[in-house]
Amino acid sequence: MWRAFHPRMPPSDGTRRIIEYDGGRIEIIREGDEHGEGLVRTCEFQVPKWLGTGGKARSWEVVTEVRPDEYSRYEAVGKPLWSRAEGWHELSDRPDGRTGLTFVETYDTFNPILRALFEARVHSFISQRNDAMYESILGRLGPLERLPAA
Repeated sequence: MWRAFHPRMPPSDGTRRIIEYDGGRIEIIREGDEHGEGLVRTCEFQVPKWLGTGGKARSWEVVTEVRPDEYSRYEAVGKPLWSRAEGWHELSDRPDGRTGLTFVETYDTFNPILRALFEARVHSFISQRNDAMYESILGRLGPLERLPAA
């Protein structure tokens, strides 16, 4: 999955690879192996402006497990709302010959007070933007159909 979103194209001058996208930026710190396992990146992305960060957040992420053409898992820490996230992508064959993509992410704020006050709203905000990004990227491959969550 990581190779689908971040095709390996290291800069020839040895600098870190930068991926700019609407609302954010990804910097690849370590490319990982040929399947993306071990990939390390830092991401800048949007969060609600009422958090007092100008609407910007940052995470540090590592791909911890890859089964080529099937599954990838990552772990991350982020701020504001110092938090831990974990997510996975899974590809599956659909009966109609198409490919299904399942993406799941958990998000846990370390501070219990900030967790109670803000975690759900911030994670919802981030998730909506992730959904739009996936639809934009995957829409380039062909028609999409969103299925209800199981």
